[in-house]
Amino acid sequence: MSSSGNRSAERARDATAEPPPAAPAAGAPLLVAQGVQAAYGEIQILWGVDLVVPRGRIVSIIGPNGAGKTTLLLALSGALGLRAGTVTFEGEQISGLASRAIVARGIAHVPEGRRLFRTMSVQDNLLMGAHQRRDGKAAIGRDLDFVYSIFPILRERFRQDASTLSGGEQQMCAIGRGLMARPKLLIIDELSLGIAPRAVELLAESLVQVNREGLTILLVEQDVTTAFELAHYGYVLESGRIKLHGETRHLLEDVSVRDAYLGLV
Repeated sequence: MSSSGNRSAERARDATAEPPPAAPAAGAPLLVAQGVQAAYGEIQILWGVDLVVPRGRIVSIIGPNGAGKTTLLLALSGALGLRAGTVTFEGEQISGLASRAIVARGIAHVPEGRRLFRTMSVQDNLLMGAHQRRDGKAAIGRDLDFVYSIFPILRERFRQDASTLSGGEQQMCAIGRGLMARPKLLIIDELSLGIAPRAVELLAESLVQVNREGLTILLVEQDVTTAFELAHYGYVLESGRIKLHGETRHLLEDVSVRDAYLGLV
């Protein structure tokens, strides 16, 4: 086995040795997708996806390129209409609502590639996350301080244009913008894409912190071990269908997962 394979094996053993980070006890499902089908024109991507995100938990979705992971997140957050199926949030159907209405109900989506306003300052980018709020400047200011407490580097850079940040700092800013919406569910697409390993560790630590304070998180992550170290529950999506799901410790022990994604079998 190569040195990279040894490192993967060591990380997988570490991940299965201990449970994911503690979180509030899972309550009733926060978000439920049933029979979700989605397409781009005539090209169908999702074929009857069922998914449950329990309140207070971190849930990860993994899968190969082209599996439909980003499409699923877009469908859940209202950025892409459904061909069939339903999505409910806090027991109420949200499929068919405009994405703006879904944000107002408490879902914030951090898209792949961050999509910051590059010529705007870090602080102005963060404040864009609060543009639909009506609870006053004081409350928004407190939440801004909270984001800066989680990502201190953003406080140091608050006047800089977003384009001057590193990849990791841009991801912090994108997540911070999502937090400024005061979501009940934070959806993150490709947490570690194009980011240095140390920055990924800092981001992961920050997500654990906000989850322990009660925020539910659903993320797509290309690094399977990172995804399953963070999450309490995981889904494997392949060719637009859920192939496997379960507690992440159990998924890491699954032969097919270890063979396909970790190269350990």
